Amino acid sequence: MNTQQTQKYIKNETIAELVAKDYRKAEVFKKFGIDFCCGGKRTPEDVCREKQIDFNELREALAKTEQTSSSGADMNFNDWELDELVDYIINVHHKYVRENIPLLQEFTGKVSRVHGTAHPEVVKIAEIFAAVAQEMTQHMMKEEHILFPYIKQLVVAEKNRRPMGAPPFSSVENPIRMMESEHDHAGNLVKQIRQLSNEFTPPENACNTYQVTYHKLREFEEDLHKHIHLENNILFPKAIALEGRLQNVGV
Repeated sequence: MNTQQTQKYIKNETIAELVAKDYRKAEVFKKFGIDFCCGGKRTPEDVCREKQIDFNELREALAKTEQTSSSGADMNFNDWELDELVDYIINVHHKYVRENIPLLQEFTGKVSRVHGTAHPEVVKIAEIFAAVAQEMTQHMMKEEHILFPYIKQLVVAEKNRRPMGAPPFSSVENPIRMMESEHDHAGNLVKQIRQLSNEFTPPENACNTYQVTYHKLREFEEDLHKHIHLENNILFPKAIALEGRLQNVGV
């Protein structure tokens, strides 16, 4: 793809579409402070206009990612079968969340108790993370018990040219809409933690637990962004399209 073609598609495609095709672009959006997961349905130009970011500078940075070699399975998620992607999300991202929630609740609680008087923001951070923990736990259960099994059924139906019965939620778009709304809320809560923690920067002379807590919160946010990206920008649109194909051909 030549430079002119690259500039054209960067201008016309949404952030979600760009990152779905090449996850290297996610790092560029993060550096410019642009949400690529929950806010991915907008074009880069629109977001730059709103945030007063130099669009030409962003476009050049995005184009440069294509000059570097890509490696790793995360560059090819857009080509994965949906049942494989569902399993990956559960086995990698859901597992990460479940393993790290207890640890982060313990750490944020301890930092709140020990340092809350001198740094009242850590008390609020502990409260917000408790809400994130509760919401994400319930959210993942709904995905694993309702939405994801139905998506896998769609994949099997298409492969075997077998008709699909009507789901209890009428269309896959309905639970997806709910999941996306919950993604937005969880993303906003974690964004508040980032702001309260001064971009996860502990104060000078912070104890080890304080430093580790902020490091783990940053790591949790990064995993959440990729987690939401895989669902909002790749899995969900393709599941809607698959259901539509099955209905249209009367499989």
